[in-house]
Amino acid sequence: MSDRHQDSQESDQTLSPSQRYARFSKRRKRITGASGRFQNMQPFALDGFQVEAIEALEDGQNVLVAAPTGAGKTIVADFAVFLAHEQNVKTFYTTPIKALSNQKYHDLVARYGEDHVGLLTGDTSINSEADIVVMTTEVLRNMLYERSSTLSALRYVVLDEVHFLADKFRGPVWEEVIIHLPSSTRIVGLSATVSNVEDFSDWISSVRGKTKLVVSERRPVPLEQHVLVQADRHTEPEIIDLYRHDGSGRQTNKINHGLINRLSQLKRQGEFRRSARGQAGNHRHGRHGRGGEGAQSRRQGERYRPSRAAVVDELDFMDMLPGIYFIFSRTGCDQAVQQCTRAGLQLTTDTEARRIRQIVDSMAEGQLSRDDLKALGFAQFRFALEQGFAAHHAGVVTLFRQIVEHLFELGLVKVVFATETLALGINMPARCVVVEKLEKFDGTGHVGLTPGEFTQLTGRAGRRGIDDIGHVVVVDHRDFSPETMAALSSKRVYPLHSSFKPTFNMAVNLLNSSTYDRARKTLDHSFAQWEANRSSSELEARIQTLTEALDGYREAAQCSHGDLIEFMEIRADLSSAQKNERRQLKKQRFSNERERTQAFRSLDERIEQLREKERNHPCRQCPDLPRHMRWGNRWIREHKELQKAEDRYESRTGSVSRQFDRICTILTDLGYIRQIDLEDYQLTRRGQLLRRIYSEQDLTLAQILDKGILDDLEPEELAAAVSGLVYESRRGVADRDDSRRQSAPLAGAIASMNREWELVRDECEDAGLDLPGELDFGLGRTVYDWACGDSLATILKDTDLTAGDFVRNAKRLSDVLTQIVQVEPFLGSGGHSLALRARMAADQVNRGIVAYTGVE
Repeated sequence: MSDRHQDSQESDQTLSPSQRYARFSKRRKRITGASGRFQNMQPFALDGFQVEAIEALEDGQNVLVAAPTGAGKTIVADFAVFLAHEQNVKTFYTTPIKALSNQKYHDLVARYGEDHVGLLTGDTSINSEADIVVMTTEVLRNMLYERSSTLSALRYVVLDEVHFLADKFRGPVWEEVIIHLPSSTRIVGLSATVSNVEDFSDWISSVRGKTKLVVSERRPVPLEQHVLVQADRHTEPEIIDLYRHDGSGRQTNKINHGLINRLSQLKRQGEFRRSARGQAGNHRHGRHGRGGEGAQSRRQGERYRPSRAAVVDELDFMDMLPGIYFIFSRTGCDQAVQQCTRAGLQLTTDTEARRIRQIVDSMAEGQLSRDDLKALGFAQFRFALEQGFAAHHAGVVTLFRQIVEHLFELGLVKVVFATETLALGINMPARCVVVEKLEKFDGTGHVGLTPGEFTQLTGRAGRRGIDDIGHVVVVDHRDFSPETMAALSSKRVYPLHSSFKPTFNMAVNLLNSSTYDRARKTLDHSFAQWEANRSSSELEARIQTLTEALDGYREAAQCSHGDLIEFMEIRADLSSAQKNERRQLKKQRFSNERERTQAFRSLDERIEQLREKERNHPCRQCPDLPRHMRWGNRWIREHKELQKAEDRYESRTGSVSRQFDRICTILTDLGYIRQIDLEDYQLTRRGQLLRRIYSEQDLTLAQILDKGILDDLEPEELAAAVSGLVYESRRGVADRDDSRRQSAPLAGAIASMNREWELVRDECEDAGLDLPGELDFGLGRTVYDWACGDSLATILKDTDLTAGDFVRNAKRLSDVLTQIVQVEPFLGSGGHSLALRARMAADQVNRGIVAYTGVE
């Protein structure tokens, strides 16, 4: 990584007095401009990287700022808003999650007033025509495809957490926005420090024009890394530094041998305890024993694992709170709160507890009904807050999360047990961050944290202007090693890679506003294709080298009797038929024995023909054949390598646009687009329908709507059916049996929906595209009951579904139902009636706790 973006005060030291005076004079002239007025408004002097970024933005450049969490990147975004406000143009501030959008909306309202700030998050629309609009990135993408008139006055777009484009599911939206924004719009990208940020900046420059990259590696509050261990439940936990310190007391990058020795000692103690328990168990239960406690200890690992309550108690004793305790399980976060309160821990004073109660009651008053609060366990939630504890994860309803965030910012809640979603930009810095394990469950299995994930989590440690040092504490656990932790905490060792792939909705939106050829060229501008092209340049050099080598081998293998290369190719085909093809036939399944016999007979005939060719080839008569064959074998070997390199090159160059071609083939087959000449396509009515459906199941939903599968359903049934398109059950969560509550029309609709999904799946499989996720109707009965007016307590009674999960899925459902209303002009004869019932269903779903947004 280049050091050219260091703090300006440090870089000034390398200049001569005359150079420093010239730089000062230039900056003094600029200080009278917008950047100068902005700096004068701040309560603190800006860092060098912040000044560099805002001056580049004022100069008309796009800006990409990469800096650690808490370094002050948002100052640059705030300047973009300030600059637009002075110029009387529009600014859009985009974020990856609604919670961050809500937080930023309130910040900007406090600064510019309600009249000047709007909010658009899909389920919330406030002052949408304001000069400053905060929104999720998906909302901006949709506006671009709809060619909203609002975009004409847009001059600045902030892309907060822009490194989120690596996210597998939602990341492509960032690339769509960057590619499609008007050329007159300047972007401000705020990113974590990643190892290939220069590549990312170069790509933005290729798409958007001149882009200033500003990188700061310096954290305003330095971090210290620690490991918390405990010998057994009868002893106190110990916090040991991961790294050694130098003579001035600063952490080095050398692992502390004292930590390694202590872990080894604890391991030996654990083995001794297990051995003693095993002997006692054998004595009680016979020679083989029953396993019991000793077996359980072996399964749990060799060293004693500190309890969460013990960890919190030690952090409190060491004056390292407030803290965020990351646990990669929603259930684990909830259990941790209970474990601490049951252990009798209280981190607050009586005065703080009383103030917490007052704030909680005032924030909850009038927001939800008494029955809903009771169903949510409000009393237990408030009691834990009064003791200084809270959980924060996607299963917690919005109101409760906002209460937790507010109390934590005030310093009243001392420990928040959170999943990694808290690391996504929400302003909740802490003195310390605790990471319970260096692995998490990713939906399929347990995987180690990446350096990027670890950096994102630990970036919350250290409050600027409050703490001199931020602390990162990893709790000792099974398979923990200091080396792994040290590797994760290294700077910028993780790259940012694109997750961009064309979708059916994206394809029809591109074809709606451009020709087929121009749409392909647009996709060739994606970061995904840019990365593929970069890697293909190495393959080009490899192909050139192999081609030259093959020419040399062919010349060396010249034979006066015949074409030696032809002879070698015959021998290679014969070897492949005798080995590879025969092996494949043996594995192949045949419908009957006759078919199998015929396949092997055909192979035997081909092998015999190749043998005959090989025996009768003129090169067989050459006395120098053995020498020629040595060169020929080299040619065969290098030729195989050339074919592999060419295949890899072909798969990388134009890979994104080839996916687009396959999608267009499917859309043509299903009647969404039609070819009007050799080089262009036109959207059909179906295509216009699909263009307005933004969903992971976009094509499936379009098929369902176009065929009128939902036309005969009542609003409650419609909500239950559509829930299958948005719901994805979590592992280990039992859904209620839905079959007893399904009417005949609903059951029939679900069966037809599954058939349409199978059609789309088969089309994708035949085209070599990623398969769509299966429809999941596990939430259907719960949604049906809710739409019928049942209370929150009633619908959650017989399910393990959390209130937060239900609310999140219900909001997504309401959004899709609203999309069905909006596509009425492109539906068939039953479209008007379906749109009316979809509006009723959306209203019945979007009530009470689901309708709560927390942005009033």
